[in-house]
Amino acid sequence: MKQVAIIFSGCGVFDGAEIHESVLTMLHLEQQNITYRCFAPNIEQHHVINHVTGEEQAETRNVLTEAARIARGDISDLAQLNVDEFAALVIPGGFGVAKNLSDFAFKGAESQILDSLKSVCQQFSQKSKPITYLCIAPALIGHIHQAGTKATIGNDSDTAAAVNALGATHVDCAVTDIVVDEQQKVISTPAYMLASNISEASAGIEKAIKRLAQLID
Repeated sequence: MKQVAIIFSGCGVFDGAEIHESVLTMLHLEQQNITYRCFAPNIEQHHVINHVTGEEQAETRNVLTEAARIARGDISDLAQLNVDEFAALVIPGGFGVAKNLSDFAFKGAESQILDSLKSVCQQFSQKSKPITYLCIAPALIGHIHQAGTKATIGNDSDTAAAVNALGATHVDCAVTDIVVDEQQKVISTPAYMLASNISEASAGIEKAIKRLAQLID
């Protein structure tokens, strides 16, 4: 049976992985008869946000420990991810992608990404294994894939400009649709960059995972 790696960036839309997108990823993979294993970097979060008030909290949390909440404890350190054991990779969105896996939230077109993440993603790409990026995660594409790789975060012009400046080619996309770079085997969908409810997010993610399954085959 095919197995896919999922990389989480914490737990919670404002400072970690977007929980709905993460769960929908696991659900739609399972519905495609694809098994998965979850990973996250063993690093401190950039900051902790109170998801009721939106205010920053005076505490620290660990990305791997927080991501374990979504994975029900069945998760490994990103440093242990062996690309040869997986057919593909999925990175759900959430501000953790732009704050913990990278500094895109703060530096935009001048951003950098976590070295360990870049290494893993480039290994998947070099072995022609497909990668699906959800929500804001396509902001990572310019750091990882060859210049001009197609990507989408939906239709926000400022974010799209930063994606282009980082080397990808942004394509406007509806919430329920996907953008696929067939040559690079890169799939992206806007999810909660545009979604107004979980059903809209699910529609795009389902389509992205179905295309991922086809590329694996």
